[in-house]
Amino acid sequence: MRRSPGPDERQRDPERSKQQLLDAAVVEFGAHGFSGARVGEIAARAGVNKQLISYYFGGKEGLYRAVADRWRASEPTISADADSLGEVVGAYARETVRQPDLLRLLVREAVDRETAVLDAEGQRARFQGMLDDFRRRQSDGELAADLDAAYTGLALFGLAAAPVVFPQIARALGLDPDTDDFTERYGEEVARLVAHLAEKPRDPDE
Repeated sequence: MRRSPGPDERQRDPERSKQQLLDAAVVEFGAHGFSGARVGEIAARAGVNKQLISYYFGGKEGLYRAVADRWRASEPTISADADSLGEVVGAYARETVRQPDLLRLLVREAVDRETAVLDAEGQRARFQGMLDDFRRRQSDGELAADLDAAYTGLALFGLAAAPVVFPQIARALGLDPDTDDFTERYGEEVARLVAHLAEKPRDPDE
């Protein structure tokens, strides 16, 4: 049952408590998945009473959905300053390296099919929006006409995620994904690579 917070908890800034729980939940869900995550561990990491999870979010499932909602709400700011498709994907690559727990959460969803159902509609809407944007950019020449936008979108998502999913491969290639220098350089390289997918101007002599 949901209970009201105690007197000491009511003195705490509710919004701050919510954000602390969301921050802690991203780490716990990313490390253990929805099924393996423990609300007690999330609350301890956030430094609040675990009853606040039920009070603010209605329980573990509500907290999981709130994590996904917060990510979607903040997503437009990631590429707000990006114009080209390459800059957009580069911005996502940098953000993925900076916030690896969010990506780990998605990877956990891939393993735990039941967890994916919790945010299936949100995921579908999010990536359908990405696909629509890719198709618009393709019509503007940012993607070659012979590329399938859906397959390309999947591949580019993997490109942005690679350093977090395969850090051991990055190190085997002589790269250190834990440095700030890597984060910026990888974003630049991703943007440069994606720029090569643009439609090439036709040679008038062909």
